[in-house]
Amino acid sequence: MFGKPLSEYVRFAGLSLALIAGVALLRLVLSLAGVPSASVKWLSATVVLLLCALVYSALVHTKGFGSYKQILPVVWLQAVTMNVVIIAGIVLAISSGHDNIFTIPEFAGGQDGKNWFPHVFGHVIFGVVAGPLVLWGLGSLVMLVTKKVSKGPGAQRAAA
Repeated sequence: MFGKPLSEYVRFAGLSLALIAGVALLRLVLSLAGVPSASVKWLSATVVLLLCALVYSALVHTKGFGSYKQILPVVWLQAVTMNVVIIAGIVLAISSGHDNIFTIPEFAGGQDGKNWFPHVFGHVIFGVVAGPLVLWGLGSLVMLVTKKVSKGPGAQRAAA
């Protein structure tokens, strides 16, 4: 992808992928263990995803990993990681008939979240296609600012 193998993107973003998956899984496990949703909701995989996407957008430049086009696969991997866990939680609720943090109405658009359409389908379309494009746009703005203020390896390569 964009001149690099997928494995290189996974290696570069590995810490963020583990963090995002960890928070999403912890959220699911706590919910399944009976911890009240009012407490579990403070663990937000979406917030972690957004923070990681913004930080890694700057790191793409400062670590010399690439430029704007390399941000897209990084944020796509991050978004896919989060949505795989969420979709697994939804499918678990559908198959068991028991809600979890990802299917209760409070977190499923005010409706029963144990459904393939629109809930699972929505996570596939927004989480894997549209969401990463939004993150790429935000990340590109972060990189623009980073390039203006940074003297990282990316800046040195551009000057050479």
